[in-house]
Amino acid sequence: MKILVINAGSSSLKYQLIDMETEGVLAKGGCERIGIPGSVLKAKGNGKEKVFERDMPNHKVAIELVLEALHDDEIGVIKSMSEIAAVGHRIVASGEYFTKTTLVTPEVQKTLEEKTFELAPLHNPAAATVLRACMEVMPGTPMTLVFDSSFHSTMPEKAYLYGIDYDDYKAYGVRKYGAHGTSHKFVSQEAAKFLGKKPEELKIVTCHLGNGSSITAVDGGKCVDTSMGFTPLAGVLMGTRSGDIDASAVEFLARKKGMSHAEIVTYLNKKCGVAGISGVSSDFRDLIAGMEQGNERCKLALDMFNYQTKRFVGAYAAVMGGLDCIVFTAGIGENTPFVRQGVCEGLEFLGVKLDLAKNAERGDGIRDISAEGSRVKVLVIPTNEELVIARETAELL
Repeated sequence: MKILVINAGSSSLKYQLIDMETEGVLAKGGCERIGIPGSVLKAKGNGKEKVFERDMPNHKVAIELVLEALHDDEIGVIKSMSEIAAVGHRIVASGEYFTKTTLVTPEVQKTLEEKTFELAPLHNPAAATVLRACMEVMPGTPMTLVFDSSFHSTMPEKAYLYGIDYDDYKAYGVRKYGAHGTSHKFVSQEAAKFLGKKPEELKIVTCHLGNGSSITAVDGGKCVDTSMGFTPLAGVLMGTRSGDIDASAVEFLARKKGMSHAEIVTYLNKKCGVAGISGVSSDFRDLIAGMEQGNERCKLALDMFNYQTKRFVGAYAAVMGGLDCIVFTAGIGENTPFVRQGVCEGLEFLGVKLDLAKNAERGDGIRDISAEGSRVKVLVIPTNEELVIARETAELL
């Protein structure tokens, strides 16, 4: 059984074609900088790699390019779409409409498009666009939706409720749902394996840091709190998202800028974050380059990101009553030493000691970048949301 997994982020699209008999990856790749100048698809298949430099103004164009790569003369691994048994789609937000992996039907698609877009305005519309595109070119192929919020369902009420009227929570489902659950689940389990421990024995903070970022407290293998909230707008500032902000400040900004409610939400999602602070880009590679060239606003954006991430790590150590391991994952977490160092600095009182030389090294697979004698292990673990999605899709089928 071959399953194609689609993971559509706010400015990216990753895919893997997985043979479920062996869980081996037949082909994989990623579209970067979707909607940003310089978009590119880096694809692998047949033991070869190929780069497609192509303008990708939106996710529909991106998925069309992915399907082109799967059929490519050099790196293609399929001759017909009929070879793909199913497509698993990562969906960020489900609200209380979906609680587990779900097979796509017309009713499910309608609920996804009519009920959940407002919960994740950067992600769910993109995922729905990709879903529609896949259904057009692969009619009859089963599609599944795998939700980020599933792993966070173990949060206690004291962690996921807001301080609003309880009746309003019950009526409208306004509460913390979290995101990136498949990633947090995967890397926390991989950390336990690497450390030779059972998940039940560990207190772990997982830092999924990318264009969208979230931090999660994993106590005994279960999520007990996470930084994203009702939507992926909450938590640390991100590529273009503001992160946590006083609700009164939002109303104040809307009045001053003459914006409607919808316009101010779009502003907070698409015009803020490190892009708004730096005035340069939402891409951390551009911010690092700007900082190295002396751009103070790029450095400020990076410092804010590091500070806010560190604040969640410390808070979650307190929530769990201890800390055994910090995991960095996703595009920024795996590839940006400056961020990892900035987050860990000042956490020595918790037992965190970073080896700067190991932190600066590049490498594949799981890496232990903590210094000798560090009571808290600091790990870099490449996330594999795609494998989790493929497993749950295969199980459902």
